[in-house]
Amino acid sequence: MSKAPFLAISRHRLAIDGQGVTTLVAFHGCPLHCRYCLNDMCHNPDRVWKELTPEELVEIVSIDNLYFLATQGGVTFGGGEPSLWSLFIEEFASIMDSRWRITMETSLHVPRSHVERLLPVVNQWIVDVKTMDADIYKQYTGCDNTLMTDNLRFLMSHEGMAEKVVTRLPLIPEYNTPDDVAKSRALLEQMGVKHFDEFEYMVNRKG
Repeated sequence: MSKAPFLAISRHRLAIDGQGVTTLVAFHGCPLHCRYCLNDMCHNPDRVWKELTPEELVEIVSIDNLYFLATQGGVTFGGGEPSLWSLFIEEFASIMDSRWRITMETSLHVPRSHVERLLPVVNQWIVDVKTMDADIYKQYTGCDNTLMTDNLRFLMSHEGMAEKVVTRLPLIPEYNTPDDVAKSRALLEQMGVKHFDEFEYMVNRKG
């Protein structure tokens, strides 16, 4: 089986990263370079915490099996960009307790093949859209938003996905406005998105 690099594992998270009690598993590596990235160490090769196989990860997170089952929780994959490690997640899902839920915190800025592989095993998608405005997205992330938009449309084309997808629309100081957020939400609603997480980035402007 495959191995993947990780930043950290955070246990006993409640109502933060999906349903029930979850364990957040953060992968190293991300294609975006967001101006206010919370986990910028994901771009530094010296900041890999551990490399693990799916079997090793199952063994680590199984310590909270009772919490997962009692609350209908499970494992949330974040990062970095977890969708880049779709094969690892697929292998993990094949050997974990089938009653665990898998949640993805993803930018969807990955080739379509990763999303296709993850579709059968992911219970909830938390998509960090940021903005539907192509110019603002490019300024903030350094990347084009076409991959994200196309992959989100692909997800939403599947039956039942409207209840499985939450999109994050932050108000980003110096990059967008409340009006921009409202326009992005309207476009997402036209795509069939029903669930939104709107908030404001808290930025330390010193230095």
